[in-house]
Amino acid sequence: MSTMAESGPDRLLEVQDLKVQFRPKRRLARPFQVLHGVSLHLGFGETLGLVGESGSGKSTIGRAILGLVPAAGGRIHLEGRDITHLKQRERRAVSKELQVVFQDPYSSLNPARTIGDTLSEPFLVSGTSGQDARKRVGTLLDRVHLPSDAMDRLPREFSGGQRQRIAIARALAPKPKLIICDEPVSALDLTTQARVLDLFAEIQQDTGVAYLFISHDLDVVRYVSDRVSVLYRGNIVEEGDAEQVTVDPQHPYTQRLLLASPLSDPDEQAVRRAAWHELNAGSTSWRL
Repeated sequence: MSTMAESGPDRLLEVQDLKVQFRPKRRLARPFQVLHGVSLHLGFGETLGLVGESGSGKSTIGRAILGLVPAAGGRIHLEGRDITHLKQRERRAVSKELQVVFQDPYSSLNPARTIGDTLSEPFLVSGTSGQDARKRVGTLLDRVHLPSDAMDRLPREFSGGQRQRIAIARALAPKPKLIICDEPVSALDLTTQARVLDLFAEIQQDTGVAYLFISHDLDVVRYVSDRVSVLYRGNIVEEGDAEQVTVDPQHPYTQRLLLASPLSDPDEQAVRRAAWHELNAGSTSWRL
């Protein structure tokens, strides 16, 4: 993955002291704080890995950037523009620069529409003719290494890995500068994961798009990221160069995440599992 400058005007995304809270359905119940003042930044053409276990708040950060959950505090800037509390019309304009690939590609694809219809929609809305839209869809499918006849098929006719490629193609359609990748390979087998991760890397090299790559797996974020931020209970507990954080983590929570990552070799997996149990049996003084 490419590494870009990370200061001043070279920052594509800057999140400052972000707080998010959810209000329980019960009346008079106190709001539950999910994020406790998270700050991070992302340069043009860079990949920032955001890693943490389920419930850590990592997906909430992505959803707040996308405007899907409201921020209770802090600021989110995209290319220097404050996008924290945009209205719906303003948010639609930002979507050309900011796209998302979710974990479950099937749920984000209309099962009754062909892939061509789904991928053509943003082009047709912008005034592109049907013939030109179909050509551009063909180009997108080629970009994600799917045959052109895929546009005439329904989502159910594809494997999980192929559906994720379609979701990536849809995210690429408006030529965004940033794609939020929310657990995009966690539902795939290890071999398919590697192929999709290689596709992400290839697309970034060719287009210069930046990724905020959200995952619970340190091995995955090591593979794709320039830098890594580790989230625990709504707080960043460790951050830095991807190689350092994912190979030689300093924080006990990051160490636990590393030992929890699956390995294809059963003997190595057994050693890692034993080390994980040993670490968890030790001191818990680090817990927030």
